[in-house]
Amino acid sequence: MNAVEGWFLTLLNLVVLGTCLYALVDAVRRPAAAFVAHGKLTKPIWTGILVGAILVALLLGFFSFIGALALVAAIVYLVDVKPALSGTNNW
Repeated sequence: MNAVEGWFLTLLNLVVLGTCLYALVDAVRRPAAAFVAHGKLTKPIWTGILVGAILVALLLGFFSFIGALALVAAIVYLVDVKPALSGTNNW
């Protein structure tokens, strides 16, 4: 692997980690009652899923099967749960 590929893979792993961190910060800032009110998993469950995703992204990186699942978990939160909760945003 040459230097360009190494930098690209590092950048891709950082993007995955950043996506997981963004999803976690958003989940932590939302009120717990909003998750249940909109029929989503509870706040502690989503927080645990996203913390696990961050740990996987840090330890295994994106280029493992479990690493890809970490990215999928963050994307599911961002495209399904976050829009449902956007009406209860208190930013």
